[in-house]
Amino acid sequence: MSKKLAVIVGAGPGVGNHVAKKFGLNGFRIILISRSLNSLNTYVDALRSEGIEAYGITADAGSAESLEQAFDQIKQSYGVTDVLVYNAVTRVGGKPTTLTPEVLLNNLSVDVGGALTSALQVIPDQRKRKEGTILFTGGSIAMHPSPDYSSLSIGKAAMRNLALTLAAELAPEGIFVGTVSISGVVQAGTDYDPEQIANVYWDLFEKRDQHEVIY
Repeated sequence: MSKKLAVIVGAGPGVGNHVAKKFGLNGFRIILISRSLNSLNTYVDALRSEGIEAYGITADAGSAESLEQAFDQIKQSYGVTDVLVYNAVTRVGGKPTTLTPEVLLNNLSVDVGGALTSALQVIPDQRKRKEGTILFTGGSIAMHPSPDYSSLSIGKAAMRNLALTLAAELAPEGIFVGTVSISGVVQAGTDYDPEQIANVYWDLFEKRDQHEVIY
């Protein structure tokens, strides 16, 4: 039997790559998606040095067309996505009065538009097989918005609602959807160490007993 496939949209040295490593060490093939080819090559090499089968594909999480092309390439080259982890976000500060509609909509195209686009690429095949997992990186800022990070607060709130409504819709079809709402700044050596957070994603995938974990 071939390895299952996990796709991480929003690769990076924090949560994204540690979740990739966790799933990879548990027998998954890994696809990392990021805008930067140079960074992707570094990330993929790091996973392979751990004995993990990993590949990188460039795409812009703020562009539906770019994501659609990336997932088409994944399906053609690597097969059906068993686990999708959406980890992309625009981390910009600013009070609501400093926002413009254009900036907010541009940020939302990554924070929630990319999440929906990515999910829509994998759901049809998961529906056919009546199994699959979709996980989103959220934040407690969705429930406790910060005036200094108004765009991020809005984006995480929208993504949280997307995750929970998808969970309700897809559960009867055998597809599990969950979100990990992180309550602090991700940093190695702290309570928000990305390696520890990655364990939460794995537990959520394995247990499928709740649709939101507040970490």
